[in-house]
Amino acid sequence: MGLIKELALLPVAPLRFTTWVVVQVHAETQRREGGASGAAQRIDAIEAQRERGELDAREAERRQGEVIEELAGPATRRDDAADAPPAGDAPA
Repeated sequence: MGLIKELALLPVAPLRFTTWVVVQVHAETQRREGGASGAAQRIDAIEAQRERGELDAREAERRQGEVIEELAGPATRRDDAADAPPAGDAPA
């Protein structure tokens, strides 16, 4: 039965894919927009803790850096493995 259904829906497959892409882009946009305002609040909270003396400058800077890296997402994080040459290209 599932095969017949899939064959019947095959002509609308491009539309189904386009709909899926739109939903994914919308979800990612919502995640990033929500993350920006949440990140700003967390950075403000870290700064307030530093001003109250609950955190030293180094710890506050480290925590703020973590928030910024989290906001930036995996696309901007540095991958050390990407810098290494492939195994077959090693000098002889």
